[in-house]
Amino acid sequence: MEILIITGPPYSGKGTQCEILKKELKFQHISTGDRCRLEKQNETEIGKIMSEYEEKGDLVPDSIMKDLFSKILDENKSNNGIILDGYPRTEPQVNDLMELVESKNMKIGKVINIDVPKTELLKRAKKRAETSNRKDDKDAAIHLKRIEVFEHSTRPAIEYMKSKIKVLTFDGLGTIDEITKRIKDSLN
Repeated sequence: MEILIITGPPYSGKGTQCEILKKELKFQHISTGDRCRLEKQNETEIGKIMSEYEEKGDLVPDSIMKDLFSKILDENKSNNGIILDGYPRTEPQVNDLMELVESKNMKIGKVINIDVPKTELLKRAKKRAETSNRKDDKDAAIHLKRIEVFEHSTRPAIEYMKSKIKVLTFDGLGTIDEITKRIKDSLN
């Protein structure tokens, strides 16, 4: 099974691109946010812990995420591949994922990094808040906090990944079709 990682700041269009690539590649899309919300909704032990962090806009501790992703990899081992959306987000999570993948005889193909300027991210966050039913999308302070967390934790993790895995960075400005074409051209 191959693993494709899609990363980038909040509101960069990762989820949209994942849905398109999922159909093209016939891979399973694993959205970290969606999976965390499912765990929370089902009131699993992991879900209860996650809800405390998510509601404040903080990242879930790495040890919890490693356990969750071990389970996710096991659940999907018979698929052609998976697209990881929103994980890893920290340097320790990069190491955890590399360790999990190796221990399960899987491989990470590429990392797609979608880059979008902060001013555009804030515009997109505001637009999403107008249509979203998620409580955490309505709070502008959480939008800023998510972007700050990305800059302080995830951007360095992306740089760290570059020493371990092939990371391809794409301009996230333009139409959805333009961004998809840039990404698809690199996968061929």
